[in-house]
Amino acid sequence: MTGTSDGFVVFDRVQKSYDGETLVVKDLNLSIGKGEFLTMLGPSGSGKTTCLMMLAGFETATHGDILLDGKPINNIPPHKRGIGMVFQNYALFPHMTVAENLAFPLEVRKIGRSDREAKVQRALEMVQMGAFGGRRPAQLSGGQQQRIALARALVFEPELVLMDEPLGALDKQLREHMQFEITRLAHNLGITTVYVTHDQTEALTMSDRVAVFNDGRIQQLARPDELYEKPVNSFVAQFIGENNTLLGRVKEIDGTALVELDDGEVIDAMPVNVSRPGERTLVSIRPERVEIDPKRLTPGAHLIHAEVLEFIYMGDIYRTRLRVAGNDDFVIKTRNAPDQRRLRPGEHIEIGWLPEDCRALDAP
Repeated sequence: MTGTSDGFVVFDRVQKSYDGETLVVKDLNLSIGKGEFLTMLGPSGSGKTTCLMMLAGFETATHGDILLDGKPINNIPPHKRGIGMVFQNYALFPHMTVAENLAFPLEVRKIGRSDREAKVQRALEMVQMGAFGGRRPAQLSGGQQQRIALARALVFEPELVLMDEPLGALDKQLREHMQFEITRLAHNLGITTVYVTHDQTEALTMSDRVAVFNDGRIQQLARPDELYEKPVNSFVAQFIGENNTLLGRVKEIDGTALVELDDGEVIDAMPVNVSRPGERTLVSIRPERVEIDPKRLTPGAHLIHAEVLEFIYMGDIYRTRLRVAGNDDFVIKTRNAPDQRRLRPGEHIEIGWLPEDCRALDAP
């Protein structure tokens, strides 16, 4: 992951250690373009939140430089960086009205009263809360409080906004609605946004690019579709979305990789993270790429025997769990349509997929 000097936000060889020995962020090089919506995604302890806190100024890098619009900001205190911030717990002042909460960052910046009032009202209108200026945070629902927290981050018109798990406390329906609201606002205003989450769907839905973190490093940095369709290693493949995995050993590589699975079955796969015969590999296939009607597959598809273990109706799709090559957790997803075959537990079928949908990755 190479940082470049022309990014609006640049992490240049940044490291972070809290105890002087263990690195929680390891040699981070990352460049974020002006107006880009970038999400830092990863499990707890992966380093994503620490990166956000260093960019905000609440943590100090142990090594390396962080640049904003070409200028190093390592030694600039948080309140002088001009960065908007949205937290999961809203962080609103309970003794202030909504309008006073929004006016506070403007007062700190010595903006006159008439300008303050205009900016506050404009920010409230942005988040569809124009009539709520006189209320206190305790009189608002969780979703309304989050909108106010977002408005407060935008009220002084920053060029960069940081968001740390901002939707984590909301219910599913409201969270999905706010995902689209935040994305729309960020793009309409041309704001550079760095967003931290552990929710894969949120990251794929909202982002221009996603940086997948694990063990203090970026494992893959890519557009959401590329991240899902073309994971570069087994961690990304298993962390992003639902994924089927089969363990085996590479027999030969010639354009595609010929892989002998642990049960003796031999399949073709794209050699993504393997380089030589004899190497152990984890083969990855997405559930929706597996076909239960071999007649629908084009020539060259690989067919394999499967036993149906579970068939679940999920409204728009059917989710079927199968036993495939010794794996009892092999899942396929098929659309709910009149012509779609309904499977029964205990049924033995043939399933298939195209070699280009099957990726030979590093074995964990």
